[in-house]
Amino acid sequence: MAEIINLRQARKARERIVKDEKAAENRVAFGRPKKARTLAESRKAVETARHEGHRLRGDDPEA
Repeated sequence: MAEIINLRQARKARERIVKDEKAAENRVAFGRPKKARTLAESRKAVETARHEGHRLRGDDPEA
């Protein structure tokens, strides 16, 4: 005998999967909030400035 399936639940489960896939694509496409992006950028700028400040010589690329 075949297993009985509730068609409404199957439809909703299928729609939920599609919705989750779309949400995952949007997370990749739109990324983080603006506040998090600007915070990371400013931290990276400070870190780069500190790192460059410890150079022993000037801007000579061959040194």
